[in-house]
Amino acid sequence: MVTIPYWFIRYAMPAGLMMLATVTILVARPSYEGTISAPSLRQPPPAPTSSVPREARTRSARASAYSVRSGDTLGTIAERFGTTVEHLLVLNPGIDPRALRVGQPLRVQ
Repeated sequence: MVTIPYWFIRYAMPAGLMMLATVTILVARPSYEGTISAPSLRQPPPAPTSSVPREARTRSARASAYSVRSGDTLGTIAERFGTTVEHLLVLNPGIDPRALRVGQPLRVQ
Protein backbone atom coordinates (compact mmCIF):
# COMPACT_ATOMS: atom_id res chain seq x y z
CA MET A 1 0.00 0.00 0.00
CA VAL A 2 1.26 3.44 -0.96
CA THR A 3 1.14 6.11 1.70
CA ILE A 4 0.77 9.75 0.64
CA PRO A 5 2.88 12.05 2.78
CA TYR A 6 0.99 14.63 4.85
CA TRP A 7 2.88 17.60 3.36
CA PHE A 8 1.73 16.56 -0.13
CA ILE A 9 -1.94 16.49 0.86
CA ARG A 10 -1.63 19.73 2.84
CA TYR A 11 0.31 21.90 0.34
CA ALA A 12 0.96 20.35 -3.06
CA MET A 13 -2.55 19.14 -3.90
CA PRO A 14 -4.33 22.50 -3.32
CA ALA A 15 -1.58 24.32 -5.24
CA GLY A 16 -1.86 21.85 -8.10
CA LEU A 17 -5.64 22.15 -8.24
CA MET A 18 -5.41 25.96 -8.30
CA MET A 19 -2.86 25.77 -11.12
CA LEU A 20 -5.10 23.37 -13.08
CA ALA A 21 -8.12 25.67 -12.66
CA THR A 22 -6.11 28.74 -13.74
CA VAL A 23 -4.76 27.01 -16.86
CA THR A 24 -8.24 25.74 -17.75
CA ILE A 25 -9.71 29.24 -17.49
CA LEU A 26 -6.90 30.81 -19.53
CA VAL A 27 -7.27 28.21 -22.26
CA ALA A 28 -11.09 28.37 -22.44
CA ARG A 29 -11.47 32.15 -22.07
CA PRO A 30 -10.78 33.20 -25.70
CA SER A 31 -13.65 31.04 -26.95
CA TYR A 32 -16.08 32.85 -24.65
CA GLU A 33 -14.97 36.42 -25.44
CA GLY A 34 -17.97 38.50 -26.44
CA THR A 35 -20.57 35.81 -25.78
CA ILE A 36 -21.17 36.60 -22.13
CA SER A 37 -22.22 40.17 -21.41
CA ALA A 38 -23.14 41.44 -18.00
CA PRO A 39 -25.67 44.30 -17.91
CA SER A 40 -23.15 46.56 -16.19
CA LEU A 41 -20.66 46.09 -19.06
CA ARG A 42 -23.01 47.11 -21.85
CA GLN A 43 -22.48 50.52 -23.41
CA PRO A 44 -25.42 52.94 -23.15
CA PRO A 45 -26.97 54.00 -26.45
CA PRO A 46 -25.48 57.21 -27.86
CA ALA A 47 -27.35 60.39 -27.04
CA PRO A 48 -29.19 62.00 -29.94
CA THR A 49 -27.25 64.86 -31.43
CA SER A 50 -28.58 68.12 -32.70
CA SER A 51 -26.99 70.74 -34.88
CA VAL A 52 -28.26 73.51 -32.56
CA PRO A 53 -26.21 73.93 -29.35
CA ARG A 54 -28.01 73.26 -26.06
CA GLU A 55 -27.75 76.86 -24.87
CA ALA A 56 -29.17 78.24 -28.12
CA ARG A 57 -32.15 75.89 -27.95
CA THR A 58 -32.90 76.99 -24.39
CA ARG A 59 -32.66 80.70 -25.14
CA SER A 60 -34.68 80.60 -28.35
CA ALA A 61 -37.44 78.52 -26.81
CA ARG A 62 -38.14 81.08 -24.06
CA ALA A 63 -39.91 78.41 -22.11
CA SER A 64 -42.05 79.38 -19.13
CA ALA A 65 -40.88 76.33 -17.15
CA TYR A 66 -37.34 75.06 -16.68
CA SER A 67 -36.03 71.84 -15.16
CA VAL A 68 -32.91 72.34 -13.02
CA ARG A 69 -29.81 70.58 -14.36
CA SER A 70 -26.70 69.46 -12.53
CA GLY A 71 -24.48 72.43 -11.71
CA ASP A 72 -27.23 75.04 -12.15
CA THR A 73 -27.57 78.00 -9.80
CA LEU A 74 -30.24 80.67 -9.82
CA GLY A 75 -27.61 83.04 -11.20
CA THR A 76 -26.79 80.85 -14.19
CA ILE A 77 -30.47 80.18 -14.86
CA ALA A 78 -31.25 83.90 -14.68
CA GLU A 79 -28.39 84.65 -17.08
CA ARG A 80 -29.54 81.93 -19.48
CA PHE A 81 -33.06 83.38 -19.66
CA GLY A 82 -32.08 87.05 -19.56
CA THR A 83 -33.65 87.83 -16.20
CA THR A 84 -32.55 88.40 -12.60
CA VAL A 85 -32.29 86.16 -9.56
CA GLU A 86 -34.80 88.40 -7.77
CA HIS A 87 -37.32 87.92 -10.59
CA LEU A 88 -36.88 84.13 -10.39
CA LEU A 89 -37.47 84.26 -6.62
CA VAL A 90 -40.68 86.24 -7.18
CA LEU A 91 -41.88 83.68 -9.76
CA ASN A 92 -40.93 80.74 -7.50
CA PRO A 93 -41.78 81.81 -3.93
CA GLY A 94 -41.34 78.37 -2.33
CA ILE A 95 -37.82 77.56 -3.50
CA ASP A 96 -34.62 77.70 -1.48
CA PRO A 97 -31.95 79.28 -3.72
CA ARG A 98 -29.20 77.43 -1.81
CA ALA A 99 -30.80 73.98 -2.23
CA LEU A 100 -31.80 73.48 -5.86
CA ARG A 101 -32.39 69.84 -6.83
CA VAL A 102 -31.70 68.29 -10.22
CA GLY A 103 -35.03 67.96 -12.06
CA GLN A 104 -36.75 70.59 -9.89
CA PRO A 105 -39.18 72.62 -12.02
CA LEU A 106 -38.81 76.41 -12.00
CA ARG A 107 -40.93 79.14 -13.57
CA VAL A 108 -38.71 81.42 -15.60
CA GLN A 109 -41.24 83.70 -17.29
